[in-house]
Amino acid sequence: MYQPMPYGMMYNTDALQTSLKLIEEAVSGEREDELFYDYLISVAPTRDEKEIIASIRDDEKKHNKMFRMIYKDLTGMDIKADENVDFEKPSSYIDGIKRALFGELKAVEKYRVIRQGLPTRYYRDMLFEIITDELKHASKYNYLYTLNKDMKMTRGSNDEENKEEDEKDNIISYIVPVVSQMFDEIDISGLERAAKDFKVSSLLVSLKDLLGEAANKVEDWEKSEELKFFKNK
Repeated sequence: MYQPMPYGMMYNTDALQTSLKLIEEAVSGEREDELFYDYLISVAPTRDEKEIIASIRDDEKKHNKMFRMIYKDLTGMDIKADENVDFEKPSSYIDGIKRALFGELKAVEKYRVIRQGLPTRYYRDMLFEIITDELKHASKYNYLYTLNKDMKMTRGSNDEENKEEDEKDNIISYIVPVVSQMFDEIDISGLERAAKDFKVSSLLVSLKDLLGEAANKVEDWEKSEELKFFKNK
Protein backbone atom coordinates (compact mmCIF):
# COMPACT_ATOMS: atom_id res chain seq x y z
CA MET A 1 0.00 0.00 0.00
CA TYR A 2 1.22 3.50 -0.83
CA GLN A 3 2.71 5.26 2.18
CA PRO A 4 3.11 9.07 1.77
CA MET A 5 6.36 10.61 2.92
CA PRO A 6 6.25 11.85 6.55
CA TYR A 7 5.37 15.52 6.93
CA GLY A 8 8.38 17.80 7.12
CA MET A 9 10.88 15.24 5.79
CA MET A 10 13.70 16.99 3.96
CA TYR A 11 14.97 15.47 0.72
CA ASN A 12 16.07 16.52 -2.74
CA THR A 13 13.08 16.09 -5.04
CA ASP A 14 15.20 16.22 -8.21
CA ALA A 15 17.48 13.49 -6.89
CA LEU A 16 14.45 11.42 -5.90
CA GLN A 17 12.97 11.73 -9.40
CA THR A 18 16.30 10.63 -10.86
CA SER A 19 16.31 7.61 -8.54
CA LEU A 20 12.76 6.67 -9.52
CA LYS A 21 13.59 6.95 -13.22
CA LEU A 22 16.67 4.75 -12.81
CA ILE A 23 14.63 2.20 -10.85
CA GLU A 24 12.19 2.04 -13.78
CA GLU A 25 15.12 1.48 -16.15
CA ALA A 26 16.58 -1.23 -13.92
CA VAL A 27 13.30 -3.15 -13.84
CA SER A 28 12.39 -2.55 -17.49
CA GLY A 29 15.09 -4.96 -18.67
CA GLU A 30 13.78 -7.77 -16.46
CA ARG A 31 12.52 -9.97 -19.31
CA GLU A 32 15.68 -9.50 -21.39
CA ASP A 33 17.77 -10.42 -18.36
CA GLU A 34 15.78 -13.63 -17.91
CA LEU A 35 16.47 -14.63 -21.51
CA PHE A 36 20.13 -13.77 -21.07
CA TYR A 37 20.47 -15.93 -17.94
CA ASP A 38 18.61 -18.80 -19.62
CA TYR A 39 21.10 -18.61 -22.49
CA LEU A 40 24.17 -18.58 -20.22
CA ILE A 41 22.87 -21.49 -18.16
CA SER A 42 22.09 -23.49 -21.31
CA VAL A 43 25.61 -23.11 -22.74
CA ALA A 44 27.62 -23.24 -19.49
CA PRO A 45 30.03 -26.18 -19.85
CA THR A 46 29.79 -27.58 -16.30
CA ARG A 47 27.17 -28.10 -13.64
CA ASP A 48 29.08 -25.89 -11.20
CA GLU A 49 29.06 -22.99 -13.65
CA LYS A 50 25.35 -23.45 -14.29
CA GLU A 51 24.69 -23.30 -10.54
CA ILE A 52 26.77 -20.13 -10.14
CA ILE A 53 24.86 -18.36 -12.89
CA ALA A 54 21.54 -19.63 -11.52
CA SER A 55 22.39 -18.17 -8.10
CA ILE A 56 23.09 -14.80 -9.71
CA ARG A 57 19.80 -15.00 -11.60
CA ASP A 58 17.92 -15.67 -8.37
CA ASP A 59 19.57 -12.66 -6.70
CA GLU A 60 18.56 -10.46 -9.61
CA LYS A 61 14.95 -11.59 -9.27
CA LYS A 62 15.11 -10.60 -5.60
CA HIS A 63 16.52 -7.19 -6.59
CA ASN A 64 13.68 -6.58 -9.01
CA LYS A 65 11.14 -7.29 -6.27
CA MET A 66 12.94 -4.87 -3.95
CA PHE A 67 13.03 -2.17 -6.62
CA ARG A 68 9.34 -2.63 -7.34
CA MET A 69 8.53 -2.37 -3.65
CA ILE A 70 10.56 0.84 -3.26
CA TYR A 71 8.92 2.37 -6.32
CA LYS A 72 5.44 1.41 -5.12
CA ASP A 73 6.09 2.81 -1.64
CA LEU A 74 7.34 6.15 -2.98
CA THR A 75 4.90 6.68 -5.86
CA GLY A 76 1.87 4.53 -5.13
CA MET A 77 2.21 3.03 -8.63
CA ASP A 78 3.44 -0.25 -10.07
CA ILE A 79 6.12 -0.52 -12.73
CA LYS A 80 4.70 -2.13 -15.84
CA ALA A 81 6.75 -5.00 -17.21
CA ASP A 82 7.76 -4.88 -20.88
CA GLU A 83 7.33 -8.36 -22.32
CA ASN A 84 8.16 -7.36 -25.90
CA VAL A 85 11.95 -7.46 -25.95
CA ASP A 86 14.53 -8.29 -28.60
CA PHE A 87 17.20 -10.52 -27.13
CA GLU A 88 20.51 -10.67 -28.96
CA LYS A 89 22.52 -13.74 -28.08
CA PRO A 90 26.21 -13.24 -27.30
CA SER A 91 28.63 -14.55 -29.91
CA SER A 92 29.89 -17.14 -27.41
CA TYR A 93 29.65 -18.25 -23.80
CA ILE A 94 32.81 -16.40 -22.79
CA ASP A 95 31.60 -13.27 -24.59
CA GLY A 96 28.36 -13.51 -22.62
CA ILE A 97 30.28 -13.85 -19.35
CA LYS A 98 32.37 -10.78 -20.15
CA ARG A 99 29.25 -8.82 -21.05
CA ALA A 100 27.63 -9.88 -17.78
CA LEU A 101 30.73 -8.91 -15.76
CA PHE A 102 30.82 -5.37 -17.07
CA GLY A 103 27.04 -5.19 -16.82
CA GLU A 104 27.28 -5.85 -13.08
CA LEU A 105 29.89 -3.12 -12.64
CA LYS A 106 27.79 -0.63 -14.59
CA ALA A 107 24.84 -1.57 -12.41
CA VAL A 108 26.87 -0.71 -9.30
CA GLU A 109 27.45 2.79 -10.64
CA LYS A 110 23.75 3.23 -11.45
CA TYR A 111 22.58 1.86 -8.10
CA ARG A 112 24.88 4.24 -6.24
CA VAL A 113 23.04 7.12 -7.90
CA ILE A 114 19.70 5.56 -6.96
CA ARG A 115 20.85 5.17 -3.36
CA GLN A 116 21.94 8.81 -3.10
CA GLY A 117 18.50 10.09 -4.16
CA LEU A 118 16.36 7.95 -1.86
CA PRO A 119 14.71 9.91 0.99
CA THR A 120 15.17 7.55 3.96
CA ARG A 121 17.89 5.33 5.36
CA TYR A 122 15.45 2.42 5.18
CA TYR A 123 15.55 2.43 1.37
CA ARG A 124 19.22 3.40 1.15
CA ASP A 125 20.13 0.37 3.26
CA MET A 126 18.17 -1.80 0.85
CA LEU A 127 20.24 -0.39 -2.01
CA PHE A 128 23.41 -1.16 -0.09
CA GLU A 129 22.35 -4.80 0.08
CA ILE A 130 21.69 -4.82 -3.67
CA ILE A 131 25.05 -3.16 -4.41
CA THR A 132 26.98 -5.71 -2.34
CA ASP A 133 25.20 -8.47 -4.26
CA GLU A 134 26.24 -6.88 -7.56
CA LEU A 135 29.88 -6.76 -6.47
CA LYS A 136 29.63 -10.41 -5.45
CA HIS A 137 28.20 -11.21 -8.88
CA ALA A 138 31.07 -9.37 -10.58
CA SER A 139 33.55 -11.50 -8.64
CA LYS A 140 31.75 -14.69 -9.67
CA TYR A 141 31.66 -13.64 -13.32
CA ASN A 142 35.34 -12.72 -13.15
CA TYR A 143 36.03 -16.24 -11.84
CA LEU A 144 34.03 -17.80 -14.70
CA TYR A 145 35.71 -15.56 -17.25
CA THR A 146 39.20 -16.37 -15.96
CA LEU A 147 38.41 -20.09 -15.76
CA ASN A 148 37.18 -20.30 -19.35
CA LYS A 149 39.78 -17.88 -20.69
CA ASP A 150 42.59 -19.96 -19.22
CA MET A 151 41.15 -23.08 -20.84
CA LYS A 152 40.94 -21.25 -24.15
CA MET A 153 44.51 -19.99 -23.84
CA THR A 154 45.85 -23.52 -23.53
CA ARG A 155 44.34 -24.24 -26.95
CA GLY A 156 45.06 -20.87 -28.56
CA SER A 157 47.98 -19.15 -30.26
CA ASN A 158 50.40 -16.64 -28.76
CA ASP A 159 48.46 -13.75 -30.33
CA GLU A 160 45.30 -14.91 -28.63
CA GLU A 161 47.17 -15.17 -25.32
CA ASN A 162 48.35 -11.57 -25.64
CA LYS A 163 44.81 -10.37 -26.33
CA GLU A 164 43.33 -12.27 -23.39
CA GLU A 165 46.00 -11.02 -20.97
CA ASP A 166 45.29 -7.44 -22.04
CA GLU A 167 41.61 -8.01 -21.33
CA LYS A 168 42.52 -9.34 -17.85
CA ASP A 169 44.39 -6.12 -17.10
CA ASN A 170 41.45 -4.04 -18.32
CA ILE A 171 39.01 -5.88 -16.04
CA ILE A 172 41.24 -5.42 -12.99
CA SER A 173 41.75 -1.71 -13.69
CA TYR A 174 37.98 -1.26 -13.99
CA ILE A 175 36.96 -3.16 -10.85
CA VAL A 176 39.38 -1.53 -8.41
CA PRO A 177 38.23 2.12 -8.78
CA VAL A 178 34.54 1.15 -8.77
CA VAL A 179 34.87 -0.75 -5.49
CA SER A 180 37.11 1.91 -3.95
CA GLN A 181 34.80 4.77 -4.87
CA MET A 182 31.75 2.94 -3.57
CA PHE A 183 33.27 2.48 -0.12
CA ASP A 184 34.42 6.09 -0.03
CA GLU A 185 30.77 7.16 -0.34
CA ILE A 186 29.23 4.72 2.15
CA ASP A 187 27.97 6.14 5.45
CA ILE A 188 29.44 4.00 8.23
CA SER A 189 26.47 4.68 10.50
CA GLY A 190 24.31 3.43 7.66
CA LEU A 191 26.21 0.17 7.61
CA GLU A 192 25.72 -0.28 11.33
CA ARG A 193 22.01 0.42 11.07
CA ALA A 194 21.72 -1.93 8.08
CA ALA A 195 23.39 -4.70 10.05
CA LYS A 196 21.00 -4.12 12.93
CA ASP A 197 17.73 -3.46 11.12
CA PHE A 198 18.14 -5.74 8.12
CA LYS A 199 20.54 -8.29 9.53
CA VAL A 200 23.00 -7.89 6.67
CA SER A 201 26.08 -8.54 8.78
CA SER A 202 26.58 -11.79 6.88
CA LEU A 203 26.60 -9.79 3.66
CA LEU A 204 29.33 -7.54 5.04
CA VAL A 205 31.40 -10.55 6.03
CA SER A 206 30.90 -12.07 2.59
CA LEU A 207 31.92 -8.81 0.95
CA LYS A 208 35.04 -8.60 3.14
CA ASP A 209 35.98 -12.13 2.10
CA LEU A 210 35.20 -11.27 -1.51
CA LEU A 211 37.48 -8.24 -1.52
CA GLY A 212 40.20 -10.27 0.18
CA GLU A 213 40.00 -12.92 -2.50
CA ALA A 214 40.08 -10.24 -5.22
CA ALA A 215 43.15 -8.64 -3.66
CA ASN A 216 44.91 -12.01 -3.53
CA LYS A 217 44.09 -12.60 -7.20
CA VAL A 218 45.47 -9.23 -8.19
CA GLU A 219 48.63 -9.87 -6.16
CA ASP A 220 49.09 -13.26 -7.83
CA TRP A 221 48.64 -11.74 -11.28
CA GLU A 222 51.08 -8.92 -10.49
CA LYS A 223 53.69 -11.49 -9.45
CA SER A 224 53.16 -13.70 -12.49
CA GLU A 225 55.90 -13.77 -15.08
CA GLU A 226 53.33 -13.51 -17.87
CA LEU A 227 51.88 -10.26 -16.53
CA LYS A 228 55.37 -8.78 -16.02
CA PHE A 229 56.14 -9.60 -19.63
CA PHE A 230 53.09 -7.82 -21.00
CA LYS A 231 53.59 -4.77 -18.75
CA ASN A 232 57.12 -4.39 -20.10
CA LYS A 233 55.99 -4.56 -23.72
